Amino acid sequence: MLRVGSKAACMACRNLVSTNMGVRFRVPLQKLHPLSRAIHHRYSGNSNPQRAPHRTAARYFTSMSRLPMRPPKPPPGSGGRNYQQQRGFWVARLAARLLKLRYILLGSAVGGGYTAKKTYDEWKDMLPDFSEYNWVIPDFVWELSEQIDLDKLAKALPEMEEIAKLLPDLDKIGENFTFLKSLLSSETSGDPPLKATDSSAAATQDASDKQYKKSSDKEKIDQLQEDLLRTQLKYQRMLERLEKENKELRKVVLQKDDKGIHQRKVKKSLIDLYSEVLDILSDYDSNYNTQDHLPRVVVVGDQSAGKTSVLEMIAQARIFPRGSGEMMTRSPVKVTLSEGPHHVAMFKDSGREFDLTKEEDLAALRHEIELRMRKSVKEGQTVSSETISLSVKGPGIQRMVLVDLPGVISTVTAGMASDTKETIFSISKAYMQNPNAIILCIQDGSVDAERSIVTDLVSQMDPQGKRTIFVLTKVDLAEKNLASPSRIQQIVEGRLFPMKALGYFAVVTGKGSSGESIDSIKDYEEDFFQNSRLLRDGMLKAHQVTTKNLSLAVSDCFWKMVRESVEQQADVFKASRFNLETEWKNNYPRLRELDRNELYEKAKNEILDEVISLSQVTPQHWESILQKKLWERVSTHVIENIYLPAAQTMDSGTFNTTVDIKLKQWTDKQLPHKALEVAWETLQEEFARFMAEYKGKDQDDIFDKLKEAVKDESIKRHKWNERAKDSLRVIQHNALEDRSITDKPQWDAAIQFMEETLQSRLKDTESVIRDMVGPDWKQRWLNWKNRTPEQHIRNETKNELERLLKLHDDHTAYLANDEVTTVRKNLEGRGVEVDPVLIKDTWHQLYRRHFLQNALSHCNLCKRGFYYYQRHFVDSELECNDVVLFWRIQRMLVITANTLRQQLTNTEVRRLEKNVKEVLDDFGEDMERKSQLITGRRVQLAEDLKKVREIQEKLEAFIEALHKEK
Repeated sequence: MLRVGSKAACMACRNLVSTNMGVRFRVPLQKLHPLSRAIHHRYSGNSNPQRAPHRTAARYFTSMSRLPMRPPKPPPGSGGRNYQQQRGFWVARLAARLLKLRYILLGSAVGGGYTAKKTYDEWKDMLPDFSEYNWVIPDFVWELSEQIDLDKLAKALPEMEEIAKLLPDLDKIGENFTFLKSLLSSETSGDPPLKATDSSAAATQDASDKQYKKSSDKEKIDQLQEDLLRTQLKYQRMLERLEKENKELRKVVLQKDDKGIHQRKVKKSLIDLYSEVLDILSDYDSNYNTQDHLPRVVVVGDQSAGKTSVLEMIAQARIFPRGSGEMMTRSPVKVTLSEGPHHVAMFKDSGREFDLTKEEDLAALRHEIELRMRKSVKEGQTVSSETISLSVKGPGIQRMVLVDLPGVISTVTAGMASDTKETIFSISKAYMQNPNAIILCIQDGSVDAERSIVTDLVSQMDPQGKRTIFVLTKVDLAEKNLASPSRIQQIVEGRLFPMKALGYFAVVTGKGSSGESIDSIKDYEEDFFQNSRLLRDGMLKAHQVTTKNLSLAVSDCFWKMVRESVEQQADVFKASRFNLETEWKNNYPRLRELDRNELYEKAKNEILDEVISLSQVTPQHWESILQKKLWERVSTHVIENIYLPAAQTMDSGTFNTTVDIKLKQWTDKQLPHKALEVAWETLQEEFARFMAEYKGKDQDDIFDKLKEAVKDESIKRHKWNERAKDSLRVIQHNALEDRSITDKPQWDAAIQFMEETLQSRLKDTESVIRDMVGPDWKQRWLNWKNRTPEQHIRNETKNELERLLKLHDDHTAYLANDEVTTVRKNLEGRGVEVDPVLIKDTWHQLYRRHFLQNALSHCNLCKRGFYYYQRHFVDSELECNDVVLFWRIQRMLVITANTLRQQLTNTEVRRLEKNVKEVLDDFGEDMERKSQLITGRRVQLAEDLKKVREIQEKLEAFIEALHKEK
């Protein structure tokens, strides 16, 4: 290129500019600069190929010469024309310089801006879309950035010098690799390990030199391996340090988000949505065989193989109860792991959070898990299939769902149920037969591999090993005890066991002490593998060791399985929902889809309405039925033990004395208790009557079993107030002490009560006598009935005793021995053999009938005896002490019924209503009891519909969140 301002450039510009201005300079072509000559030939039509390289410069100056320019002012003394030409030349040269700098700057700016924009767009396209993670980094990020000490964070990051120190010596590694390459090539070709550069020197080396070189080669190989291992450990430590700092920063962000500076609603995490689906499926049992094939990580292993310890290392907390050699995991435990600002644990059915950073909360959590396990185990069993759901959150925890199963055993020991081994196998198979379940097979490395049971079980359920991850625990003990470390290499390479697996891992879960913390176990595990010759000698690979690498691998496998199978499972439940809805529409088109809980609430309201109806019973109704039932209960005692013994004395004074004594004894011992029994039975009958009446009013018969169970349980729990018995005794005693009949209606009512009672007893007595003697002549002739031999003897005895009563109308209640002998001889004279006991028994019934007939006759006479009673006249014919007795009994019944009615309406009905509510509340919390009391295809169909809809909705929400995360 021509330098601006050079002589040749000026002459070229002069020639071109002057040409454009219409001024011609006659300069010899030979005197021009070669570049000027090229420009001249370019514009004069000369196309000499030797001058082609100068065309670019000519084109540039041509473009500059096309700018409009004013001619320069001619110098003095040269004339106007020459001065004007010189002036135009200098103006053109100055303009050319200025315009060149301007266009260079403008072009540079435009080109640089375009390049910067293109680079920015490329980087922007390479970045992922973080718009879906706004819930993690909310709008208050600027406020948060002001609160975070960025200087402190920057100081915490490693310096470039420190990173440079961690980087390996590339030159040294290159030399080592060159050495290895030469070593391997020499070994494969059969040449010596190192080739001598000088052929003459190599020919003179003796055998001792070769041996020395071989030993030095081996030392270099060992040194190379140590350097590589040391470099890897340095990187590992640096990575752990950065991860720890990242974990602390994420914890700060999550804590700020948890407090909610803008009071916004925090969405449920992806793993929480998935865990809710699994919780519903654990209780779901469909008649359409819709099986639960959603992925989860199933942890199986022999007893005491370290299953629980591995799970605790993944959860980063000692959350499970521990025991030395005994079975601790007695039921499946589903643990949902997710990331959160605080390290806490919570049960599905409890609102309490256990702080896993505090030892007292950890102890309480372990105790609660143990209690729940023992509670889930039924009587006579050792293990249970009932799942305990637990969620663990904390910073840096991998998201997944694991199920810890009871350890597989080979022998049932003392204290276990006989079917424990088979039950554990069935539980393990039920979880592992899920084609999408990830099997985490735990093998104890400190025992002989031939003693393992779980490997055979896993190989049966997953023969191809497409969803199995093998974990060898207690590797520290294995390395210490095994004589051949290569055996461990065979295990982790899958060449020792018959089972296949996706991956093999070796972990150390502590020294065996229950008091070790998670951090101390991690440190011990890291130190062991750093110093272990298993890793140093290449028997184990770096990615196969530590529980951290295991956790990452299991989490990746879990989410891969979830993404591959969850939509297929959603389609299965969608089809199941369609089948259930079709069955409901065909069988119950006019009924609402009420599940068991909704039906229970409906039945509960009906039962409470029926109990409230008891308070609407009128006092008259209560007293009427109480008085009637009480007399039915005590009438036999009054007649047989009080009235008849007193009336048969045939003496007024003895009658009253006997009655007073027996009434006092009766009141003190039996009467209050009998009265309370009658009141309680009356309350039960009225309660049952109201429930039966409601049943007839278009009530659903699906509640019959529930109502009956509630009634029985409420009655069983109801205890009558014991203090009521004492107060009732006093009231009854005072009522029976009164003998004063104040008016004629009371007298007439007493006589009517006495007549009704005596007539009822007389009918009963005559019925007994008819049964004793058999049918009379009319029934024998009309109904073709005959008497038995015993009835014939009874009839003859009756006839003989009736003749005796006719002769002695005022005979006492008992026969004398000579009278019995006389009757017996008379019967023997007619050819009837009879026993004296039969004679006395027949006499008792005949005299009872005779006495009751006389008492009724006397009762009729006493209808007009109130005048004599009121005036205290003593007349043997109208001495109506028995009427006064029945009046006292009747008055006691009225007062007792009134007292019981008050106690029922004021106290016992409310207590019964309270008991019913308590029973209903208890039944409502007992799902097993509700399942037994509310049954039927309609109930089960509604239950299945509800759960399938809930499962489908949650699955769809989970799938939507899963797609957003992608």
